Amino acid sequence: MSRETLQEWLVYIDRIHPRGIDLGLGRVRAVYERMIPMSCPVITVGGTNGKGSTTAILESFYRAAGYRTGAYFSPHLMRYNERVRLNAEEAADEDLCQAFAAVEEARGGTSLTYFEFGTLAALWLFARTGVEVAILEVGLGGRLDAVNIIDADVAVVVSVGTDHKDWLGPDRETIGREKAGIFRAGRPAIIGFDVSRSAVDEAER
Repeated sequence: MSRETLQEWLVYIDRIHPRGIDLGLGRVRAVYERMIPMSCPVITVGGTNGKGSTTAILESFYRAAGYRTGAYFSPHLMRYNERVRLNAEEAADEDLCQAFAAVEEARGGTSLTYFEFGTLAALWLFARTGVEVAILEVGLGGRLDAVNIIDADVAVVVSVGTDHKDWLGPDRETIGREKAGIFRAGRPAIIGFDVSRSAVDEAER
């Protein structure tokens, strides 16, 4: 079936994988290796609360310094275009459609989740447009999240709370290890400690 509009693509990518969440890097990495690789520095932002605002702040810092930026957010509030920003501007429908088509061509018979498909589309757009720095917001967890196929030059974990226990583990320490999976040996890692959230978690034990 022909897919010409962004909405048609979004309906399609929502249906091609049997599960909405299917953590793991094997499928998405295999497809990425058949696509245009990114060559710019990457900052990956994980955590429980504050990921989106931190990503937006970093984007604004680099824009003010004169860099061409790519920023990837999840989820969106009103429309899908909010997830992919080029130089602080939402990606146009036609750009996203081209990116989805590139992913579709590269994936062959590999099944991808909605988030994995969208992540690869964002990375393709960043590579194609030659951004000078990419800031990637983690969707869920960190270690097995699709953005973690990219080795971050700087990794940020803004907070750790007891979210998504069914997927990430039963307690804050286990969840924290999953989120710390975006760290890379020998590269900077920045950690934000939420004192108020920690106190609530302790009280819940």
